[in-house]
Formats: sequence, structure tokens, C-alpha cells
Amino acid sequence: MTVTGIITAIVIGAIIGFLGRLVVPGKQGIPIWLTIVVGIVAALIGTAIARALGVSSTSGIDWIEIIIQIAVAAVGVILAANLYGRRGVR
Repeated sequence: MTVTGIITAIVIGAIIGFLGRLVVPGKQGIPIWLTIVVGIVAALIGTAIARALGVSSTSGIDWIEIIIQIAVAAVGVILAANLYGRRGVR
């Protein structure tokens, strides 16, 4: 993997993570770095799901794949917020 690939993964992960956060209602108490990690993982899982469904390669923008990635990111944000929030003082 090249430096360009790593930077691209971080940027795409940040975008997908933030869009996933926008979809989830309420305030999520997770840091930005965790949002980016959730976004990177969601982008990878969403792409795998789109390939399995046969919708990963279309002419133009792959809207279905992007929607799947954002949905996976939203689920990831919910899980991360619940798990990260439990680390606090009880």
C-alpha cells in the first residue's frame, strides 16, 4: 500500500464516518479519530457488501455503494458510542 492509498483511505473514512454520524440522531460522545476509524472500516465492509450484491461497479457514481457504506457507518457509530461511553466513570 502506498502513502497515497493510506491518505485516500483516511480521507474517505473521515467522510463516510462523518456522514454516518449525521445519520444517527442525538449527540455521540466519540472522538474524531474513532469516527475516522469507524468510517474506514465501514467503507471496506460497505464495499464488500456492494460487491456481494453486484452493485459495486456501475457507470457513474456508485450511489448504492455509498448508501450502504453510510448505513454501515451509522451502525458503527452507534456501536462505538455505546462502547466508548461505557468507559467513563460510573
